[in-house]
Amino acid sequence: MMSRPQLELADIFRQYGDAWRQRHQGHINRLQYKVMSAIERCRSLALGGHLLHCENCHHVEIAYNSCRNRHCPKCQASAAKRWLIARQQDLLPVEYYHVVFTLPSCIAKMTLQNQTILYTTLFQTAAKTLTLIGRDPKHLGARLGMTMVLHTWGSALMHHPHVHCVVPGGGLSLDGEHWVSCRPGFFLPVRVLSRLFRRLFLEQLTKHYAHHDLKFHGQQSSLNEPKCFNQAVSMARKQEWVVYAKRPFAGPKAVLTYLSRYTHRIAISNSRLVAINDQGVSFKWKDYRSQDNYRHKVMTLSVDEFIRRFLLHVLPSGFHRIRYYGLFANRGENLAKARAKIGIPLPPVTKSMEDAPSLSICYHCPNCDSVMVIMGYFESGYQPRAPPILEAA
Repeated sequence: MMSRPQLELADIFRQYGDAWRQRHQGHINRLQYKVMSAIERCRSLALGGHLLHCENCHHVEIAYNSCRNRHCPKCQASAAKRWLIARQQDLLPVEYYHVVFTLPSCIAKMTLQNQTILYTTLFQTAAKTLTLIGRDPKHLGARLGMTMVLHTWGSALMHHPHVHCVVPGGGLSLDGEHWVSCRPGFFLPVRVLSRLFRRLFLEQLTKHYAHHDLKFHGQQSSLNEPKCFNQAVSMARKQEWVVYAKRPFAGPKAVLTYLSRYTHRIAISNSRLVAINDQGVSFKWKDYRSQDNYRHKVMTLSVDEFIRRFLLHVLPSGFHRIRYYGLFANRGENLAKARAKIGIPLPPVTKSMEDAPSLSICYHCPNCDSVMVIMGYFESGYQPRAPPILEAA
């Protein structure tokens, strides 16, 4: 078992959460309340738990239940592990590329009050951009597959919506008869992707506005006036939109290891928390704009501001932050065809650990690392009964 960090997000919420909720009552939505409550209760007596016994060294300990909320930093490691194992059989023996699509700040602020519509639009237009450029015979002339993950934060917890796309360096030919590989070390032209992404997103944004799908209030209420909205769109059209393509990964397996960290990452992990005191919450962050070698820094925010920034990244209920497009939209059939064209055998079919999450729960003894067995359960709010006295062998 991993040792508990000295400071956890749950500690901050337990110590300051009630007072923060009282001060901001009326400005917190139901999902934000739910996330705070889940993180505060996670792996505590409030959720119950079970007694574990090591049959090797006879160590006994208590394990409290997890909240399993997708915004909880303690619950995402096991979810990432399950996802990683389930995706192993999807790997193709080709180069993989990492492409990031980012919204400019003048458009990003609109997504805060229209998350479901505009985050979905971000996914769809990024996927369509890759699909259209990939199908163009001047570039690749192939059908691509994409795994896409939404992140809404920057390292300093500010609102910064972008999607990470991991794409095989090639695809099925348009007639479906053979596999088309991109040039080694080069995927698709970033400038072309950026221009098309900007045009497609603004077209969809304008269409949603014309259909009265978008709602603006508070500081953004002026955008309800068509003149102000059109000015914002015009400004965005004149800006360069950032599309970033990284160098290919060091082999297909490195792709999944990398992706499993991104798919279940939340706005801030417990390992980044440094201290909490009268000055506020201190945490580690990376300053990407720094021109020197000291990008890794420590930032201190007031407790109020820290909690506010964290809750900016609570996603709408039921919103899927991991999505698959192109060849990966129907992975079974399309990946089988891709493997056939590349000339590699199908992987053995295994039971998906995503479908059976209980299979992945395995507790190891902190003393001898042997697998521990569950010897009893206790309900939420109840103290566990003392473990039985085990006779020496």
